[in-house]
Amino acid sequence: MNPTTPRPPAADTRIALVGALDTKGEEYRFLREEVERLGRRVVLIDIGVLGEPTVVADISREEVAARAGASIEELRSAGERGPGMRAMAGGAAAQLGDLVTEGSIGAVLAVGGSNAAYIMARISEALPTGFPKVLVSTMASGDTRPYVGSTDLTMMNPIADINGLNRVTRPILRNAAAATVGMASAPADEETDGAPVVAVSMFGVTTRCAAQLTERLSGWVEPLSFHANGAGGHALEALVRAGRIQAVADMTTTELADELFGGVCSAGPDRLTAAGELGIPQVVSLGALDMVNFGARATVPGHLEGRLFYEHNPEVTLMRTNAQECALLGALLADRLNGARGPRAIVIPTRGFSMISVAGAPFHDPAADAALIESLQARLSSDVHVTVLDTDINDPTVAEALSTLTMSLMQEGSHD
Repeated sequence: MNPTTPRPPAADTRIALVGALDTKGEEYRFLREEVERLGRRVVLIDIGVLGEPTVVADISREEVAARAGASIEELRSAGERGPGMRAMAGGAAAQLGDLVTEGSIGAVLAVGGSNAAYIMARISEALPTGFPKVLVSTMASGDTRPYVGSTDLTMMNPIADINGLNRVTRPILRNAAAATVGMASAPADEETDGAPVVAVSMFGVTTRCAAQLTERLSGWVEPLSFHANGAGGHALEALVRAGRIQAVADMTTTELADELFGGVCSAGPDRLTAAGELGIPQVVSLGALDMVNFGARATVPGHLEGRLFYEHNPEVTLMRTNAQECALLGALLADRLNGARGPRAIVIPTRGFSMISVAGAPFHDPAADAALIESLQARLSSDVHVTVLDTDINDPTVAEALSTLTMSLMQEGSHD
């Protein structure tokens, strides 16, 4: 994920339209007319491979393929579409990266099916955060995570497939053109005054702690909160690796439980590794490790029948982690912290890891919590700073400890 780049003056920028002009020529002709009707110029980029384009591009498919070190003839003769899609995605990302660097485009818009979505996803990864990116695709009605990832790609569902203009697709494409032009016309945010950025992880059941933590950090640093729903943790790790974050207050590590035990909010196997690998300060806690996340109750795997569940809402079902699972989570946390290169600390609340595991709440299970804490403490290296608090994670003393440790480790890191 690239850092935010100041956007050039709106009047001087074109709208980039990226698409397969062999199969979607009619739609892109319509989009170009709509954008021009709204007072913007267009740069039309062809990413088609197989058929002949039905609209003349400003940047041809040959030019796009060449940026990826390939030729259209080679891609056509490959025998399968995968290599062609990868090459055109790489070439298009490079072309658009150049146009953004030059300041000659103010937004990018693509329409199509899964191939267009794949290519637009790769383009989005290469473009700055805050730069307008819009995709109209039927893939918007399904699992969008493979396409949006940790970018700010905007997706619209065309309802009907993109296969010609009709009473359904025409107004939706018109709206997409207008939305893209509107985004490109909005004034760009200026960068902040250079205050360090601290990532804060949060969940609905740890919101009180996160709110108190960000309030305490504000004024010293710029807190940046991430919803620990899988995509949020993935974005946190990506921004750390991109150099956008100077410290991590990772107080909600629930995504580790979903990764280990098959929940729907996994952030992947690399969660809680970026800060350690880069050596930036990190303060960690046990937020929502008392649960694994699933969808609606009917979607919970059958082999889990008999476990303790809590319906957070009709689309979110939580499963209480048991003592054995908690012990594994403690070992994993210790392993991640022990392997970190930079200054790190952990804050351990002993009376509940979320608002629903405190005394009297549905997930209250002191034995399971103790199994996690004991496993964690038994494995932690002596150079990991440990703070144990006889309270639950949403108590103000936890946020105070997290903020104090974060600032202390940042100061320690600045003197190394």
